[in-house]
Amino acid sequence: MTASGSFELVLIGGGNMGSALLGGLLDAGRVSAGDVAVVEVDAERRQALSERFDGVTVVDSVPPCIAAVLAVKPAGIADTARAAVAAGARRVLSIAAGVTTATIRVAVGDGVDVVRSMPNTPAMVGEGITAICVDDASDPSALDWAEGVLSAVGMVVRVGEEHFDAVTGLTGSGPAYVFAVAESLIEAGLAAGLPSDLVEPMVTQLLVGASSLLAERGDPEALRVAVTSPGGTTAAGLAVLGERDLAGAFVAAVRAATARGRELGRA
Repeated sequence: MTASGSFELVLIGGGNMGSALLGGLLDAGRVSAGDVAVVEVDAERRQALSERFDGVTVVDSVPPCIAAVLAVKPAGIADTARAAVAAGARRVLSIAAGVTTATIRVAVGDGVDVVRSMPNTPAMVGEGITAICVDDASDPSALDWAEGVLSAVGMVVRVGEEHFDAVTGLTGSGPAYVFAVAESLIEAGLAAGLPSDLVEPMVTQLLVGASSLLAERGDPEALRVAVTSPGGTTAAGLAVLGERDLAGAFVAAVRAATARGRELGRA
């Protein structure tokens, strides 16, 4: 807390993403427990947060602050942004899907930096990917600040706001596509006769291992080719996926999610 009695940062919303971000910031040493507060309206959730984050102030209304993360549902972002600015925030960072910087700007007025972000759920285990942008009325240095906050839970990329619907369709919704692949592989393993108690951990490790290899080596095409012997088992399996147009299905899924994100942003 500053000498004037304001918190350096307030997280408004103590749900999964808000609490994950708080945990990441504390673990990484980006903030100290005394410099950050969490606003949570649910009494039971406030109690749980107080027990989990020792020394962090957990309250039901926005205290005096310098900056705020808006981690509430999209419908509540405008009111929450107004409350943060009324409490003294000069920078606000929204993690709500579909809410544009223009919408937030109308709520906060001039003289406040507005950062929009699109994180994804792996942020809850420190492995997220988050896109960020600011509007033209914000100081560009707000991007550095936002990256310092959000990199506590994974990778951060800077993109123009015109790309945010596509980001939502790809990385925002993307974890669900991966989980759907996992479900399908589990079903396939069971259909192939593998013991039911072994299939899920096998598939989980398959995805963890393949992702780790990709992260270390890069070039997914080269990795695919390396594991695919001509005329072998992998080639036989990939041929079926090609016949079913797996790539086309993923393209269509991302396009559909992108279009839906665009619709929600206009609502």
